[in-house]
Amino acid sequence: DTKDTWRIEDGAIVAGSMERAAPRNEFLTTVTRFSDFDLRLKFKTTGTKKINCGIQFRSERLSHRFPSKADDAHEVIGYQADIGENVHGFLYDESRRRKFLVAPNKEVIAKVTANIPEDGWQSYRIRAVGNRIQLWLNDILTVDYTEEDESIWQKGVIGLQIHGQMVGTVAYKDIFITDLAESAESA
Repeated sequence: DTKDTWRIEDGAIVAGSMERAAPRNEFLTTVTRFSDFDLRLKFKTTGTKKINCGIQFRSERLSHRFPSKADDAHEVIGYQADIGENVHGFLYDESRRRKFLVAPNKEVIAKVTANIPEDGWQSYRIRAVGNRIQLWLNDILTVDYTEEDESIWQKGVIGLQIHGQMVGTVAYKDIFITDLAESAESA
């Protein structure tokens, strides 16, 4: 929804509103599908209620890969690097297994929180190679996960997310994707 949800402000991709809740999950995705990659970006959240957003990867829009109801066409299915209250730095499986795959312990979360810059712009790094997924939040490793289910696909779009019912904004900027599969093929 680039009419009411997503926009560009001060060189950042921004979603949400301080005045009203996001009506549903919204995803702004790449057209290119990535398998092995290293993604780095900055994000900043503001708000008062249900702060929840994230970065989808190795994901597909439900309407593209799976039959779905028309009202589900905005949803995606795949991995999510979470941002927000009580999920910061978690790895979630959106619309597939619908569960957290890894939740960092309290000590790791404390380090992440201590590393938040004064300007509020936090960093996220997502590295996916083969069946291994690693997440760094503010330069702290929060997830080192190995996917054991061989039926889970290893390629898909990358997307920015705002969660439904969030009252607030999320801004993303300085987004850099290194396609490691392309590098490996040309080496």
